[in-house]
Amino acid sequence: MTQAVQQPVAFAGQSKHIKTVGVIGAGQMGHGIAQVMAHRGELAVIVQDVNAEALSRGAAGIEQSLQKFVSKEVITADKKAGILTRIRFENSLDALKDADLVVEAVIENEEIKKDLFRRLDALLKPSAILASNTSSISITRLAAVTKRPGQVIGMHFMNPVPLMKLVEIIRGAQTTDETYGVVADLTARLEKTGVMSHDFPGFISNRVLMPMINEAIFTLFEGIGSAEDIDTVMKLGMNHPMGPLTLADFIGLDTCLAIMNVLHDGFQDPRFRPCPLLKQYVDAGYLGRKSGRGFFVYS
Repeated sequence: MTQAVQQPVAFAGQSKHIKTVGVIGAGQMGHGIAQVMAHRGELAVIVQDVNAEALSRGAAGIEQSLQKFVSKEVITADKKAGILTRIRFENSLDALKDADLVVEAVIENEEIKKDLFRRLDALLKPSAILASNTSSISITRLAAVTKRPGQVIGMHFMNPVPLMKLVEIIRGAQTTDETYGVVADLTARLEKTGVMSHDFPGFISNRVLMPMINEAIFTLFEGIGSAEDIDTVMKLGMNHPMGPLTLADFIGLDTCLAIMNVLHDGFQDPRFRPCPLLKQYVDAGYLGRKSGRGFFVYS
């Protein structure tokens, strides 16, 4: 009999020592994670990014997101002001040295993440937990470059972070029960549902989602249907809230390709080969919403 994993309830109270959280990367995922940590978790949050413009955009994104909650009377203007006071923005990685937990949300590139984890391992206090928001890269391999592999874990938030309820919590080969308990409890504090995944390529979410998106791209590539018709079939026929090609544009076609490459390399199985059309679009700079063009055109 299969039983749903509802781990956070079992670990209530274990995250009490988490007071300050660092978030590396001020992009859409990073500033969303920072927002929920400061809002739902009522934690002090330090957002770090080497790009000053990215920090400014991240700060503006948080302000705008919170203002929508004010407009919908989910929170008050005073509550919004209080949340914003708990978040600060820094260029230097050294600003994170006293953090109890650091979540990296940088580009989906294993070597970049490994280099970052080496530097964090040397910088942070021994008790600090290192978490990655990666959607596909091995937590075990990231942990292996540190001297604290038991304190390395995956926290894969869904986009948009303030609205989506799921956090995929990934245990590496050496992640300890204590680390998992702290992160599972923190996830519950953020009013999210935590689901545990073991450390295999794509975890649960992208192991299921990305082959579906890739097959939709093959369906377009082979001329079986138009992008509009493929999405309509999945929305009206399968009751998906968003068609797979629209979703790919929303995620970013470069990110979709990176995840498909991880699946293909990890399993060495041809069923995970990225569609040539996906590769061609990424080469052309058609990355989806963020570039203004993907499978659809955005103004």
